[in-house]
Amino acid sequence: MAITEEAPPGTASDAPHDAPHDKPPGRRGGGQDGWHLNSPLALTLLLLLVVVAQGPIRGALSTPVMQSWMTVFVAVVVQALPFLALGVLLSAAIAVFVPPSFFARALPARPALAVPVAGLAGAVLPGCECASVPVAGALVRRGVTPAAAIAFLLSAPAINPIVLTATAVAFPRQPVMVLARFAASLLVACAMGWLWQRAGRTDWLRPPRHAVHEGQGKGEAFWGSVRHDLMHAGGFLVLGAMAAATLKAVAPASWLRTAAGNPAFSVLALAILAVVLSICSEADAFVAASLTQFSPTAKLAFLVVGPMIDLKLFAMQAGTFGRGFALRFAPATFALAIAGAVLTGAVLL
Repeated sequence: MAITEEAPPGTASDAPHDAPHDKPPGRRGGGQDGWHLNSPLALTLLLLLVVVAQGPIRGALSTPVMQSWMTVFVAVVVQALPFLALGVLLSAAIAVFVPPSFFARALPARPALAVPVAGLAGAVLPGCECASVPVAGALVRRGVTPAAAIAFLLSAPAINPIVLTATAVAFPRQPVMVLARFAASLLVACAMGWLWQRAGRTDWLRPPRHAVHEGQGKGEAFWGSVRHDLMHAGGFLVLGAMAAATLKAVAPASWLRTAAGNPAFSVLALAILAVVLSICSEADAFVAASLTQFSPTAKLAFLVVGPMIDLKLFAMQAGTFGRGFALRFAPATFALAIAGAVLTGAVLL
C-alpha cells in the first residue's frame, strides 16, 4: 500500500486552490490597469503640444519683448557654458584623483597660518561650489582643521583660474573687476576661517560622511561626478539666464533705475539675487555683466556672495556638516561677503 504524505497548509500543493498569485501582464496592485508618465511619453506629449500650439507660440516669440528676452538668454548661456563645462571637468578631476591627504600635508600645523594658505590654495585648484563642499568635507575627515577647510570651501569656487578668466571675459572693459573679485573673496574666506577658529564649537560641526565616489573606481567616479555636476550646475545656469533675461526684458526700466539708484539697496538686492539664483561660479559673471543698470560694487557683491552662500549651497552644507552648522554659517557668510564686497569696491572700484 502506497503511503502519501499530506502537504502542510500554505505550501505549493494547495496554492492553486487559493487566490492566484500571478497577475496578468499590464496589471498592477489592486487588479487595475496602470500606466506611468515616463520621459519618452512626456517628451512626446510636449512635442504634440508644441505642434498644436505652434501658431500662438510663433506669434509670442515674434514680439519685441520675447526677442529681447531670447537674445539675452542665449547670449548668457552660450558665453558661460564652455567655462562651466571646463570647471566641472577640472573640479571632478581634483575631487577624484587628488588625495585629501595631500592637503593635510601641505597646510601648516598652526590653524592661524593654515587658514590663509588654504584660502590661497583655492586660487590654483579649480572647482565649482558643487565640488568644494565634498572636498572640504573630505579635508575635515582627514584631520584638517575646520577653520582651514572653511577657508578652502569659500575661496575655491570664487578665485580659481577658470572663474577669474570667465570674469575677465564677461567684463572686458573693467579688468579691475577680476582683481576686486579675487581680493574680496579671499578676504571673506580668510575672515570666515579665522572667525570659526575664534568662535566655532566642535558640537556645531557634524563629522561629514564619506563622499559618494569613495569606494568606486577612479574612472567611474570621475565620469559620475562630471555627469552629476554638469546636470546640476547646468540647470541652475539656465534658471539664472532666464532670470537675467526677464529682468532685462520685462522689468520696467523705472524699477531697475530705482533699485540701482540707491547704493545700499542695490548692493543688498543683487546679494539676495545671487542667493536665490544659485548660479555656478563659472557662469555668474556673465549674468552680473548683463545687469548694466547696477553699479560695479553691486555687481561685485553678486559675484562674491553667490559662490559662498546660495540656496543649493545651504542644502549641501547642511547635508555635509549638519543643519546646526549651516544655520550659523550661512548668515555669517552672507553678512561678511556683503561687507567684503562693499569695502573692496570702495577701494578698487
